[in-house]
Amino acid sequence: MADMDTAQWEALCDGCAKCCLLKLEDEDTGEIAYTRLHCKSLDGESCLCTDYANRKAIVPDCVKLTPDNLSALKWMPKTCAYRLLNEGKPLFDWHPLISGDPNSVHEAGVSIKGRTLNEETVFEGDAFDWIVDWEGNEP
Repeated sequence: MADMDTAQWEALCDGCAKCCLLKLEDEDTGEIAYTRLHCKSLDGESCLCTDYANRKAIVPDCVKLTPDNLSALKWMPKTCAYRLLNEGKPLFDWHPLISGDPNSVHEAGVSIKGRTLNEETVFEGDAFDWIVDWEGNEP
């Protein structure tokens, strides 16, 4: 993965947008809880950042994935291509690089498309009310 050029690296993204979800970490256990709230810069219907090139300026805590930081990002979804390849696992059949169809991630029900709200639409303290199990149960 470290030898990939920018285009190859970006092509690994399946477009699920789970990395753009608001996540809560339990201070005692380190356990990560995903919510149904997405970053203010995400278009929840297309699962695309509204200003990807400037995302770090708009959302300073947005994490830029690199081969060097993948192992430390325990919150990456179990279905994420970056995580899978970093762990030596194969991509799922629905991944656009395998299926040849950029919509296959949505058709497989793996993405958050149409199932989230912008984080700015709820009060910060209410984030706990929006916790959901994206890895198993339908939100």
